[in-house]
Amino acid sequence: MTDKALEKGITEHGTGFGGTEWNILGQRYFPKATCASSFAFETNSDPGQFVPVHIHPMQEEFILVQEGQLELKLDGKWFTAKAGDLVRMPRGIPHGYFNKSDKPARALFWVSPAGRLEDLFKKLHKLTDVEEVVRLSAEHDVDFLPPSASD
Repeated sequence: MTDKALEKGITEHGTGFGGTEWNILGQRYFPKATCASSFAFETNSDPGQFVPVHIHPMQEEFILVQEGQLELKLDGKWFTAKAGDLVRMPRGIPHGYFNKSDKPARALFWVSPAGRLEDLFKKLHKLTDVEEVVRLSAEHDVDFLPPSASD
């Protein structure tokens, strides 16, 4: 990984850094800031959308729920995070998030260090083959668990 410096400025509401927006399995992702030590992105999850249980073996991850609520499976247990709540996920802890409500959810995520997550999102943009998503994720230090881990 190269030493990418943080660029000063503002990433406006409803936009991504540099005008970027990704569609990852139907969810809208907006990169908000990136540098070697951290990568921040916004997710917009419609009812029923989710990211199954997975592990970041080399990154801490955080979620600040901004609108709606998310159900989270953290280390095998279920939790609910509502608007204003901060979720803390240490590296190596299995976790997944699910919008089980009837309203959209919006959240700010960030990981530290940035690792290869931004590069992964670029490759996942508009990809619909779930097996390929899992394969590419593993190549970028995100390991998905079997579907039963999300039950």
